[in-house]
Amino acid sequence: MQRICDFIAKWMGVIVLLVAALSLVVPSLLAWIGTWVINPMLGVIMFGMGLTLSANDLKIVLSRPKDILIGCLTQFTVMPLLAWALTKVFPLPQELAIGVILVGCCPGGTASNVITYLAKGDLALSVGMTAASTLLAPILTPLLVWLLAGTMVDVHTTEMLLSIVYIVILPIVCGLLCQRFIPKLTQSVTPYLPAFSSLAVALTVGIVVSHNADRLLTAGMLVVLVVMLHNLFGLGIGYLVGQLLCLPRPKSVALSIEVGMQNSGLATSLAVMHFAAFPLATIPGAVFSVWHNISGAIIARIYSKNNAL
Repeated sequence: MQRICDFIAKWMGVIVLLVAALSLVVPSLLAWIGTWVINPMLGVIMFGMGLTLSANDLKIVLSRPKDILIGCLTQFTVMPLLAWALTKVFPLPQELAIGVILVGCCPGGTASNVITYLAKGDLALSVGMTAASTLLAPILTPLLVWLLAGTMVDVHTTEMLLSIVYIVILPIVCGLLCQRFIPKLTQSVTPYLPAFSSLAVALTVGIVVSHNADRLLTAGMLVVLVVMLHNLFGLGIGYLVGQLLCLPRPKSVALSIEVGMQNSGLATSLAVMHFAAFPLATIPGAVFSVWHNISGAIIARIYSKNNAL
C-alpha cells in the first residue's frame, strides 16, 4: 500500500494532467459529480495539512521572522500584480480575468513543500511560508481581489473571508488538534496523506473541467498561455528576489517555489462560491492546478541538478 501511495504522490502532475485530459474529452466522466463537493474536498486536504504540521513547523514563523516576512511580501505582491498585468496584456474575457486574479491572490500551495524538498531548497522556510501565507489569506486574499478585480465585479470581502476561514483555517486547526490529542491515529494515517491529497486535487480538477469542458475549449490556448506565464514568471521572480537580497541558494529556491505555486484549489472553490454568475472564473484555477504540478516537477529537477544557480 505504501508503495502505491508513494507512486501516486511522485507522479501527481501526470495523474492530474491525465484526469484533466480525460474530463475534457469525455465530460460525462465526472460531470455527474456536483461542484458543491469541491469545498469539502479542499477542507479535507487542509485537514491533512493540519495533521502533518508540527509545533516546530509553526515555530519557524516566529523564529525566522525576516525570512517569512520577505516570503509573504513577495507572495502577496508578485503573484497578484502579475495576474492583474497579464489580464491587461492579453484579451481575456472578463470571467477568465477574474479567475486569473483569484489565483494570483491566493496563498501558496501545499504541494510547494514537496517540490522544495525535491529541489533541495530550504524546506523549513517553505513550510513556514506556506503556514504564514495560509494564515494571512483570510484577510489578504479578499482585500487583494477587491483591489484588483473590484472594478470588474462586486467583491464581497467579508463573505470571502469567512469562506477561507471555513474551508482552510478551521480544517487545519482540527488537524492540529487531532495531532495533539490522538497522536497514534494521526501517525498511522500521515504516510498516506500525500497520495490522498494528490487524488483529491486530481478529482477536483476533473470535476471543474468536466463541468466547463465546452467553455474551456472555447477559451482555447489563450487562458493556458496566461496561466503558464503567471506560474513561470512567479518562479523566476521569486528566485530573482532571493538573489537580489543575497539570500543563500536554498532560501532562493524555496522562495521561488513558494511564490510560483499557488493554492489554486482555493481559487477554484472561491470562484464556485462567490462568482457563480461567471462560470469561466473556475477555469484558471483548474488549469493552474494541472500546470504548476508539471512545472514544479521540472523546476525541482533543474534546481536539484544545478547547484550553481
